[in-house]
Amino acid sequence: QVQLVESGGGSVQAGGSLRVSCATSARTFSSYSMGWFRQAPGKEREFVAAIMWSGGNTYYADSVKGRFTISRDNAKNTVYLQMNSLKPEDTAVYYCAADRIPRGSNLRIGISEYDYWGQGTQVTVSS
Repeated sequence: QVQLVESGGGSVQAGGSLRVSCATSARTFSSYSMGWFRQAPGKEREFVAAIMWSGGNTYYADSVKGRFTISRDNAKNTVYLQMNSLKPEDTAVYYCAADRIPRGSNLRIGISEYDYWGQGTQVTVSS
């Protein structure tokens, strides 16, 4: 089975930056689109960002556009989420997920559409 392990979370003051990483054991990592989701206490899990297998296409939730950047390094089987200008509202557990979709398909943002999930990493942004 495919394993995904997030790291890089922590505590930062508003306006600061963090980069979270997701290392995978996928045999064919480059064939998966990858997504980042987050879940705050008492809230539903929500989509944050996604990147196509090639890295050529990305998509972001409106709440993070202009502040977050998703990227991937297929040689390292790793996907990253660079988070800048962090706000207290960004506080959540951040999860990475893998979506095995055919080439040419559009990026997907639905939780139920992703095949594999990591355990999450906590990001806390204080005022």
